[in-house]
Amino acid sequence: MISFDHNRAKIEEIVLHLEACDDSYEPPLSERVDLKGYAAKIFFNADRFEAWSDGTLVGLVACYMNNQECGFITDVSVQSSCRGLGIADKLLKNCFELARGKCLCKIILEVNENNHKARSLYLKLGFVSIARKKKVLQMTKSVNE
Repeated sequence: MISFDHNRAKIEEIVLHLEACDDSYEPPLSERVDLKGYAAKIFFNADRFEAWSDGTLVGLVACYMNNQECGFITDVSVQSSCRGLGIADKLLKNCFELARGKCLCKIILEVNENNHKARSLYLKLGFVSIARKKKVLQMTKSVNE
């Protein structure tokens, strides 16, 4: 059974989750950032939308909502054993709801153009591409839709 929460995970749980999902990033997240440092940054600075199964963090959406106009999603990840259950969809919708509550206008994220599953999910949820830098697409969505 999957349960959903907001800002419950400890730094150590975020690190374990990122390690478990590392190979699903394109390229692997550990090749781009120090996972412990990234987890701490998420813990201290982002709103975290979390999915839990048997006390384990299995899904995470982390969004910086420090700007008065827009939020920036820095992480969307679901452990491989829990993919295909609609977890990322639910976590993103929870993120949009909080963003509306904070009177933000839009959410921005970046995704590797080769990550077809993620791009498909984002398009389904109403994101549109607004820029491209090398293989990274920047996408945005109005939270008032």
